[in-house]
Amino acid sequence: MRLRDFLNRHPVFTVVELDQFLAEEGTGNRRTRESMLTYHRRHGHVVPVRRGLYVAVPAGTSPEAVAVDPYLLAARMTEDAVLAYHTALEFHGRAYSTYHRFVYLTSRRSLPVVFRSYEFHPAPFPAALTTKGQEGFGVITAERAGLTVRVTSLERTMVDVLDRPNLAGSWEEIWRSLESVEYYDLDAVVQYALLLGNATTVAKVGYFLSQHRERLMVSDAHLELLRKHRPRTAHYLVRRDRTGGSFEPDWNLVVPREIVERSWAEVL
Repeated sequence: MRLRDFLNRHPVFTVVELDQFLAEEGTGNRRTRESMLTYHRRHGHVVPVRRGLYVAVPAGTSPEAVAVDPYLLAARMTEDAVLAYHTALEFHGRAYSTYHRFVYLTSRRSLPVVFRSYEFHPAPFPAALTTKGQEGFGVITAERAGLTVRVTSLERTMVDVLDRPNLAGSWEEIWRSLESVEYYDLDAVVQYALLLGNATTVAKVGYFLSQHRERLMVSDAHLELLRKHRPRTAHYLVRRDRTGGSFEPDWNLVVPREIVERSWAEVL
């Protein structure tokens, strides 16, 4: 049985993946798997992260020194895990800052996990997507260390971080990260924003695109589609902060002055 081959190809693995490997080897017995995991844990060949999820320890490396890829861990926290929000920005290499907090979308019941210096937090799929059976809209697959990872596209990520900024960091972090992207499929951005069915989110997306209209080559048609679904009355871009800001009539949106004036750009 070539278990070492499996561990070499799976720096992070779930018991489901291990069961598939054992079945292919003709030993798909649960007790066999449990005894193997017990043996290899005892000898420092694998490290448990949470129930059903392990890190493989390369030969010649101690469990304490093994390097861990947090994106692979986040992508396997549940069977349907999707890297999202700030974690997706980081995965795509577009985040302004690096976090040790990793967020994944899941429809499964899942608790936060701390492993070494990393924190892994589940987030539910947006209710509008679940209702419409569209959880997979804008989800792409990518390869990392030879393994498949599911992550939200840059287009979906842009809308998601504007929709739920608490999962993406400060407004400076969000704006600087989104501005680092040279190109968006604007049809996909608009389609996804409307799919969420949240007028405030639509206005946020419209405001961001109008701010970067020339650079992103945003057409009148894209903005008009969004404008038709903006709030009917003034909404605050930051719901919890209603102390002021600049009213943007095109979007019926009250925007904090730090965003309008990009006050962070003044700090040297």
